[in-house]
Amino acid sequence: VQLQAFGGGLVQPGGSLRLSCAAAGITVGMNAIAWFRQAPGKEREGVSCISSTPDLTFYGDSVKGRFTISRDNGKNTVYLQMNSLKAEDTAVYYCATDARKFCGDWTKGELNYWGEGTQVTVSS
Repeated sequence: VQLQAFGGGLVQPGGSLRLSCAAAGITVGMNAIAWFRQAPGKEREGVSCISSTPDLTFYGDSVKGRFTISRDNGKNTVYLQMNSLKAEDTAVYYCATDARKFCGDWTKGELNYWGEGTQVTVSS
């Protein structure tokens, strides 16, 4: 299983960014995929998770109403649309999976497969 996160960059506060998580060796439509982030000096934080059928989605409290997780089964890719970005959203973002259908206790971060992170910096 390989995951690759990309799409990070520098964005001004209030702006938007879309991250992508491309998967290989796993079918995103049949497995739960999660996003995490880690800022310097802070613990890793669960951002969002999307489960397999049904398409249940979960969000961390700090991003609810601003971020949206989705997937494109044809491209075998999961997306994280981030709107109304704040300086505190600055972090390295990772996608991960445990190759299971459901998100379960995803916020614990005890997942087997992780992609390399992509840096998101929110600054004016």
